[in-house]
Amino acid sequence: MFYIPAIGALLDAAGTTLEKKTLKKKNINYKNFTVYSFFSIVILMIPFLFFTWRLDSGAFELKNIIIFSAIAIIALIANLLIFYSLKRETLCEFEPIALMQPLFIILLAFILSFFINAYSNENNPLILILALIASITLVAAHVKKHHLKFDKYIITALIGSFLFAVELVLSKMILPYYSSWTFYFLRCLIILIISWIVLRPSFKKIDRESHYMTWGVGIIFIIVRAILYWGYENLGIVYTTMILSILSPILILIFARIFLKEKMTKRHIISTIIILICVVAAIFQNYLMDFFHLIMKVI
Repeated sequence: MFYIPAIGALLDAAGTTLEKKTLKKKNINYKNFTVYSFFSIVILMIPFLFFTWRLDSGAFELKNIIIFSAIAIIALIANLLIFYSLKRETLCEFEPIALMQPLFIILLAFILSFFINAYSNENNPLILILALIASITLVAAHVKKHHLKFDKYIITALIGSFLFAVELVLSKMILPYYSSWTFYFLRCLIILIISWIVLRPSFKKIDRESHYMTWGVGIIFIIVRAILYWGYENLGIVYTTMILSILSPILILIFARIFLKEKMTKRHIISTIIILICVVAAIFQNYLMDFFHLIMKVI
């Protein structure tokens, strides 16, 4: 069944490339694009709700409503920051930043393990080491002629990736009260409502090709989400995440070179590879710790 999450990784890379191609256009405002993207996702998901809807009574507890509201607001801000960065930065510059998100998730879970029972099994010190290595790699990739060069778009992407990690960590607290599809739909719907009220978008300047590409991106990421959930259920979280974490960023860099004519420097390639290794090690942290203990016993 390897090919199914592999298809998911291929679609994820295609969707990200399409997003970048759309945002590159001068007539596309990242705020309008954010609202329009969520509009397309919500509309496209509605027909599937008849088969996937589940909302338990626990979701209506005040604490869980507050958590869900925080998730929607954080996710909106994260998307705005990511699209703001993606409009200006190349995918080759952007992808190593995006790769920090899984490490942010695991690092946050590690910190919360000391305070919240739901994360009590996430306190592996190996995560701190991997996060430190990935962070140093990311910094080193932006040192040019003895000067650290992080422009505002790189910093924005980094903050956006961190906020996505916060959102996903918070989601773990209330996901049991929803089906995954219901949760994703309601999350996108609330984000759409808030962003429409706050940003007051205008779609008049969006050309026909951009309309098609935005709806295409919506279809792609809904399929990716369906494959992700299928993988979690049938192949396991570790295996599914492993394939997506490895294949997707590699394919994104290849697509950026082929379709967007972006140049990959040695720093891009080396930093991406090192951060990928850290992500893989973080996913397989338990196996690595068991192997380490076995080696220590032999010694």
